[in-house]
Amino acid sequence: MPAPVFGLAPEWLLSRGRPVADALVLSHPEQRDRLRLACPTAAPTAVLAGDPCFDRVLAARPRRERFRRALGVRPGQRLVLLNSTWNSDSLFGDGAEDGGGGGDVVAALLDRIADEFPVDEFRFAAVLHPNIWHGHGPGQIRAWLDRARRAGLTPVDPLTGWRQALLAADAVIGDHGSVTYYAAALGTPVLLASAPLDALDPDAPISSFMREAPKLDPGAPLAPQLAELVRRHRPLPGPAEFTTSVPGESAVRLRRLFYSMMREPEPDRPASLTPLPLPDHETAPVTVPLLVRALVLGPGEVAISRWAGSRPATGPEDGGELHVAVHEDTRDVDRLDLADVVFRDGAPDDPRFGSPSVWTSEVLRRHRDCALAAYVTGPTGCVVRVRGGEPLRLTAVPVAGAEDVGAADPAVYASALYAWLAADGPDAVTARARLARAVTDGLVLRAGDRVQRVRVAPLVPPDPGS
Repeated sequence: MPAPVFGLAPEWLLSRGRPVADALVLSHPEQRDRLRLACPTAAPTAVLAGDPCFDRVLAARPRRERFRRALGVRPGQRLVLLNSTWNSDSLFGDGAEDGGGGGDVVAALLDRIADEFPVDEFRFAAVLHPNIWHGHGPGQIRAWLDRARRAGLTPVDPLTGWRQALLAADAVIGDHGSVTYYAAALGTPVLLASAPLDALDPDAPISSFMREAPKLDPGAPLAPQLAELVRRHRPLPGPAEFTTSVPGESAVRLRRLFYSMMREPEPDRPASLTPLPLPDHETAPVTVPLLVRALVLGPGEVAISRWAGSRPATGPEDGGELHVAVHEDTRDVDRLDLADVVFRDGAPDDPRFGSPSVWTSEVLRRHRDCALAAYVTGPTGCVVRVRGGEPLRLTAVPVAGAEDVGAADPAVYASALYAWLAADGPDAVTARARLARAVTDGLVLRAGDRVQRVRVAPLVPPDPGS
């Protein structure tokens, strides 16, 4: 005997043999056909009224870049969204019921993300079903995600923010939940980390999608799989076709239904849905120690990649020198005394730090092995102090043809300056000459595919602590 179809079986739709609802709203005729097979008694209550949730997403598409900026995604970065529904077969599940589900794949992925993806080229966010938060408790979920959060992962509110994150995403790693299916309906590349076909109606469109969509190989490196996913991506037609047969019409159809059930005339104003709100800005500071690979390409030109893992996913053949950059608010406080660069971010007039000049002086005095301190004052600049020197201001310079000044995190400017000064070894005379050249000519920073010119100048006028 086939398993009951979730949401369409008699046990959900009938009470004492009669439909529990006067109207059962469906988004596509395909659902009505399956309803007739699964529960013929409830079929007369079916009303085709579209998908208001998906309609809100479609209407918000023009605001995609705003949603990306709200999540702290910088120009040139790729945002990867991890999504999990709530049962044991999900991405966040443990596979306990049948041994073949998610197997807690997401827990294994989180550490690998830090090792495989440079933080300036990729951002990660996670949408976990509300039942996950409810079942385990917010404290437990935050504990499980703690290190990933400190490495830059953003947990997204599963009630108010998931649609905006979905629009912002460049790729989704998910399971058989509705968020993953919505992503595919939008044409976003999807990699399935869990696809329990035995838990789904074999005739449902989502089952076809689960069979056809690319699958994650949990034992293989993740970065090449994502790169191949994006390179070969061709949207599957099923999700866009079956999510709703009347896109953009749900507000009109639902209001007509509700007023007809009340036997009242509709208002004469147009029916509409509430637009998706713009979320609060997420800075997502990376406070785990960063391993930085720096390669000097030419006079004042430095390629930088920063990694939140224990080692960068590159080998000796990639060249360059390694140094350690640590946020002052790191939980790994023992690493501050081993850091080459110590940085933080904050308002330049924050009285708690005196001033950027005062803070950089204090940091170099406190951490004797630190060579450079950097106070990020905004999205396009920072104040730095080299040991034994006066404070300098590093500022992004507009690049011809680029819409955004300061695509890179200003803390990267500090690592580029450190690498440029240390390129010929610790000789103080050489370092002073290289610093003078940087002040005269500036720096060119390369992070992934992005190029950023940086102006290096004395802090003039000096702040009160200079």
